[in-house]
Amino acid sequence: MLKKLSRSIREYKKTSILSPLFVTLEVALECIIPLYMVTMLEAIKLDNSLKNIAFYGAILLLLAGFSLLFGILAGRFAATASAGFARNLRKDMYYKIQGFSFANIDRFSTSSLVTRMTTDVSNVQMAYMMIIRVAVRSPIMLVFSLIMAFVINHKVALIFLALVPILAVGLILIFKFVDPIFNRVFKKYDAMNESIQENIKGIRVVKSYVRSDFENGKFSKAANDVRWDFLKGEKIIALANPLMQFCMWSSILLICFLGAMFGVREGIDNSSQISSLIVYASQILSSLMMLSMVMVMISISKTSAKRIVEVLDEESDLHNPENPVYEVKNGDVRFDDVEFKYDVNADRRALKGVNLDIKSGETVGILGGTGSSKTSLVNLIPRLYDATGGHVYVGGVNVKDYDLDTLRNQVAVVLQKNVLFSGTIKENLRWGDPDASDEELERVCRLAQAHDFIMGFPDKYDTYIEQGGSNVSGGQKQRLCIARALLKKPKILILDDSTSAVDTKTDALIRTAFKEEIPDTTKFIIAQRVASVQDADKIIVMDGGSVADIGTHDELLARNAIYQEVYHSQNKANSQEEVNEVE
Repeated sequence: MLKKLSRSIREYKKTSILSPLFVTLEVALECIIPLYMVTMLEAIKLDNSLKNIAFYGAILLLLAGFSLLFGILAGRFAATASAGFARNLRKDMYYKIQGFSFANIDRFSTSSLVTRMTTDVSNVQMAYMMIIRVAVRSPIMLVFSLIMAFVINHKVALIFLALVPILAVGLILIFKFVDPIFNRVFKKYDAMNESIQENIKGIRVVKSYVRSDFENGKFSKAANDVRWDFLKGEKIIALANPLMQFCMWSSILLICFLGAMFGVREGIDNSSQISSLIVYASQILSSLMMLSMVMVMISISKTSAKRIVEVLDEESDLHNPENPVYEVKNGDVRFDDVEFKYDVNADRRALKGVNLDIKSGETVGILGGTGSSKTSLVNLIPRLYDATGGHVYVGGVNVKDYDLDTLRNQVAVVLQKNVLFSGTIKENLRWGDPDASDEELERVCRLAQAHDFIMGFPDKYDTYIEQGGSNVSGGQKQRLCIARALLKKPKILILDDSTSAVDTKTDALIRTAFKEEIPDTTKFIIAQRVASVQDADKIIVMDGGSVADIGTHDELLARNAIYQEVYHSQNKANSQEEVNEVE
C-alpha cells in the first residue's frame, strides 16, 4: 500500500527530504538552547555586566533565530510536499477512473468515489505532512532532550524515565480505542455523500412529490451518524491532553523538589539547571503528545489510504490486444451466439443466445419492454462491456481485436441519460470533433433538428450551457447530444431512446435527415414508440434478454404478439383498421 501511494510523490521527493532535514536542525537548536542557558546563567552570575549579558544574549538570540528559520523552512517544504502529493494522488485516481470500463465503475458507487477523491485524499495529505515533519520532530526531540537532561543532571533526569512510560502506555491505550471508530466512519461518509448526491440529482422529483422533509431527515441521519462517531473518537482523544498535563506538572514538581533537595545537600545553587530541566520536561512530554497525534492521524488515514489504493489497484477488464486493428472498414455488425452477465458470478444472464447480422448502412430499430436488455445489447458494440459468451463483430473484425480508441471513434452513442457539460453550445458540440468548423457544427445541428432553436437564443451557438444542461429543455438537450454524436462522422450510430423527449414530428424529421444525409452509417434506434422505428430496415424485438423476433414493421405487426401489443397500446384508434389491412 505504501509503495503504491509513494509513486504519487514524484517531483516532490526533494521537498519531502528537505523538510525532515530542516526539522532535525530546528530540533537540534531547540535542544541546545536550554543547555546553553545553563552556561549563560552561570557566566552571568560571575560577571553580570551589561556587556557580558549582551554578548550571551546575542548568541541566544542567534540560536533562536536560526531555530525559527529552520522551522519556517521545514513547515514550508512540508506543506509544499504534502499538497503536491495530494494533487498527484487525485490526478492519478482521476486518470485511473477515466480508464475504467462500465463494469469497473459499477463496483464503486459515485458517492464513494467522490469521498475517496476528496475526504480520503485530504486525510492522507494531512498524515503525510505530519509524517515528514511532526513524526520526524517528535522522536528526535524526545531523544535529544533526554540526552541533554542527563548531561545537565543525571539524577534528576531519572524522573523522565519514570513518567515517560506512563504517558506512552496511556497514549497507546487511547490510540487502540480510537482506531476502530475512525475505521468505520468513512463508510458513513459515503452514505452521507450519497444522500447529498441523490437529493441534488433528483431535486425536481423531490420538489414535485413534496419530499423535502423526508430527504432532510435522511441527510440529518447520515450526518448525525458521522457526527456521533467523530464525537466519540474526539472524546477519547481529548483524554490525552489531561494525561499529558498531569505528567508534565508532576515532572516539574519532582524536578523542583529533587533539585532543591540535592542543592541543599550538596550546598550549591542549581537554579539554572532546574530551569533547563523544566524546559526539557515540557519538550519530552510534548514530543510524546505530538507523536500520539501523529498516530491518531495515521490511524484515520490508514483507512483512507486503503480506499485510495483500492481505486489505484482496480484494473480495467477491457484491454487492447497485443496487435490491435486500427481501422474499422465499415458499419457491419454481427452477434454470434452472444451471452452477457453484468457480474460473472451472477446466475441471471442479461443477454442469452443473441444472433444478429446487420449490414452497413442499415437502420435497425430495437423495441422491447423495460428490462428486456435493449441497452445491454448495444453496449457490447463499442465495448462499453465485453460479452461473457460468444462474439461481437464490427466491420468483420471481433471488437476485442480493435484498438479501443479506434473502435469507439467509429461508434457514436447517444445514451439514455443525456449529458451536457458546462460551456458554450460550440464547446459541447466539439466533443465530437475538436477541429470541427462552424459550418460543420451548423450542418449536424440541422440534421439533429437543433439549428432552429439554437438560433433563437440571443448568443446562438455561443450560448452558455449550465452544468448538466439545466438551462435547456429535455428535447433540446437530446438534439444537441445527437448533433454532437454526428460530428464524429461515425460508421455506427446508436440512439438509445434519445428522441423520447422530442415530439413525433421532430422525431420523424430527424429520421428522415439520417436516411438522406448519412445513408452509409449503420443506425441503431432504441425506442419506446413504434413510430420511431417503423420505417427501419429491421426491427429487433427483445424479450427477457433474448431476441424474440426480427422483421419489418408490417411483418412484425402480422406475426409478433409483443410488437402487436405495443403498437395497439400506442395506436388504439387505428390499430384494428391497420391490422385488417395487413391481413
